[in-house]
Amino acid sequence: MIKRIEKIQVNYQGVPDPCTLVMNKGLSTPYNCAMHIGEHITQKSALAIVNDELWDMHRPLTEDCTLQLLHFQDDDPTSLNKAFWTSCSFLLGHMLETAFKDQYYVQLCGFPRSSIESGSFVHDVHINTPFPWNPTSIELQILGKIITKLAMQDAKFERLEVDASVAQEMFSDNQYKADQIPQIASKSMSGNKVTLYRVDNHIDISVGPMIASSAHIGIFNVTAIHPHHCPKYGDIQRVQGVALPSQLSLHYLAMEQLKERASRKVRLKKGCMRVTLCVMYYSIRRIICCSPHEVRGSLSSASASVSESALRDKEDTGDNLTNTHNRAPN
Repeated sequence: MIKRIEKIQVNYQGVPDPCTLVMNKGLSTPYNCAMHIGEHITQKSALAIVNDELWDMHRPLTEDCTLQLLHFQDDDPTSLNKAFWTSCSFLLGHMLETAFKDQYYVQLCGFPRSSIESGSFVHDVHINTPFPWNPTSIELQILGKIITKLAMQDAKFERLEVDASVAQEMFSDNQYKADQIPQIASKSMSGNKVTLYRVDNHIDISVGPMIASSAHIGIFNVTAIHPHHCPKYGDIQRVQGVALPSQLSLHYLAMEQLKERASRKVRLKKGCMRVTLCVMYYSIRRIICCSPHEVRGSLSSASASVSESALRDKEDTGDNLTNTHNRAPN
């Protein structure tokens, strides 16, 4: 039996002009709304705000709402930057599960919230190799190309909520995920739901939000894989990377500086500083199309800005290890 499709009213607020759209409840998404507004808006929009709540572009709308669409050249890109880094951490998991042959068993542990102080997003993983593996720069480049190819495929980020029992079954072959699911489910509104995301054939746990598509990723670099000791899970590996949205361009010297900074091992602690990601964004915007000398000067200013922002936020620190993303304890 086919249920009756209900209609909802979506009040769009943005360029080129505000308008009201009549969409399908539980079926239409912010992406579908953008298609009615214009092709340029559809291609630029990476995240939505629905009734003042961050909302994935491919997540169905469930009630009458107001809608705003975010892109990477907004005046305040903070929320979208956070979603971008979360999405890149998620894609590191896709890369790791894709890159290795079957004899090297890979178990994803989780991706802790990134700190802009480190300049990199991360994903913790256990790679079962018979020998200590210290990847070369060529191997890191090859790993990064996996995501570059995925970006060319315009793979959509799809969100899904499932019961904890379903999630347990899905991740029964991963001891780290199976251990984390009960705690993650207990923090959901129902007390028994787990939020998953899917890109291509990769599925992982995260509350999101994520960007609309892999096509929003321009430059993607895997910068380091460090040995990491977790008190609960023992010796694992911490994979780090840095990326740039496709809507932005950057002088190659500046990108090399960011890659070098992102290769330093990230040590996430309880109460780590919550420094806004827009500091790096504005620093990047200042050094677009600069001369080499101007690039170096801007990077020095960017480091000073990050340090100053870290000091301002130090008073508001909290335990980020238990907030939003599927993550392994540090």
